[in-house]
Amino acid sequence: MRGLWAAFVARCAHREAATSLAAFRVLVGLVVAQTFADMLHKDVVIALWTLPAAGGYRVTEAGHPLWALLGGAGAPQVEGAVWAGLGVGLALALGLGGRLTALVALQLCIALFNLNSATGGGHDKLITNALWLLVLAPATATHSLDCRLRTGRWVSAAPQLAVVRYLAIVQITVVYVATGLQKLGSEWFPWGGYKALYYALLAPSWARGDTAWVADAFLFTQIGTALTWLWELSWWMVPLALYYRATRTHPGRLRALSNRLDLRALYLLIGVSVHVGIALTMDVGPFSWISLAYYAAALHPDEWPRAWRA
Repeated sequence: MRGLWAAFVARCAHREAATSLAAFRVLVGLVVAQTFADMLHKDVVIALWTLPAAGGYRVTEAGHPLWALLGGAGAPQVEGAVWAGLGVGLALALGLGGRLTALVALQLCIALFNLNSATGGGHDKLITNALWLLVLAPATATHSLDCRLRTGRWVSAAPQLAVVRYLAIVQITVVYVATGLQKLGSEWFPWGGYKALYYALLAPSWARGDTAWVADAFLFTQIGTALTWLWELSWWMVPLALYYRATRTHPGRLRALSNRLDLRALYLLIGVSVHVGIALTMDVGPFSWISLAYYAAALHPDEWPRAWRA
């Protein structure tokens, strides 16, 4: 037991270049900016996040301390917070302001997302959890304006703690495995005809455009239903595969097989296909994009040059 604890502590103390954290930061910042820009473009901020007296349909009072500081959560304050969220999202993507920028973005997102629970979804928690990880991480250590201002260069190879990258992998693993475990409806299984994806694509609240084509793709939706459930439920293999890659010099047949097959790459490829497919066929908010942002943590910093060339 003491040996396992020592190995755990050593892994948490591991340092590496902050390239993967920087990629994670850029993607999260872009998702935050895009989320608020989309709301402004569609002119739905007032309708979704203000009380009826201000033109919205929010039914609860604003509980975040930010609104008390701003004098309430009326239309001017809410719209101003959305514009501020757009700005700090872009600043985060550019790598300006370090952890403080991530903290401001986090508090703005929490304050706005909590105004009306009927307008959000699981993607809200994924965004705020990602921002919290960026508060903990030296994510602007490289590939950032902070790095440029601090060192005169855009890139720094200074090693940073890798534990926040590991936590991002744990977060997306919890999301996928928990989602797979919660898929208990018969439509996800043979006795229900694997119809879950077929029904989801036809749901009016999610449909993106005309869905007549879905009728001709029923067989493919059945295959997609079965694969999606298995892929989510077995995502725990990704952190295991990453651990095996990090300890490739250790003995073990399973470790050697995992490194030879690179199961991680297979799961990531399926994930990209799933989320891009969701984004193209259904309107589920920023769920796909914030999920894919976590994938940056699954690449070791040394792999980014090869990934970029590929």
